[in-house]
Amino acid sequence: MEERIRLGIVVSEFNYDVTYLMLQRALNHAKFLGAEVRYVVKVPGAFEIPVATRKLLEKNDVDGVVALGAVIQGETKHDELVASQAGRKIMDLMIEYGKPVSLGIIGPGASRMQALERVDDYARRAVEAAVKMIRRLKLLSSAAPAGETLFVE
Repeated sequence: MEERIRLGIVVSEFNYDVTYLMLQRALNHAKFLGAEVRYVVKVPGAFEIPVATRKLLEKNDVDGVVALGAVIQGETKHDELVASQAGRKIMDLMIEYGKPVSLGIIGPGASRMQALERVDDYARRAVEAAVKMIRRLKLLSSAAPAGETLFVE
């Protein structure tokens, strides 16, 4: 029997009309994939996602994290700064902890309408990416059978 996958989800409250829908889709898709969501952490905005992600990655009962947010384009380039810095730090944390963190942040450059159109895809793909990577890293942690090649897929 395959070991149950335990996820944490970090979701930003900024643009919550979008991110609330993303959270619901993510929870449903995790259940569909047989993953257990152990924690849901709400943070003010996408910029704060990394600090909550770090706390979840430190937990022994979390195999990976799904980061959900929506960075809507404004009149300045603030959306580019927020999205790129959050994405960069999320990647750094994934490498540091050796646990998957999937990037389900819509934007930068998205209008509110574009963000709403992408809710299902971003939420579902973020959960799927985390689950796949957790499974593959667990498989990669096992030893290859003697004289055989271990394909991790």
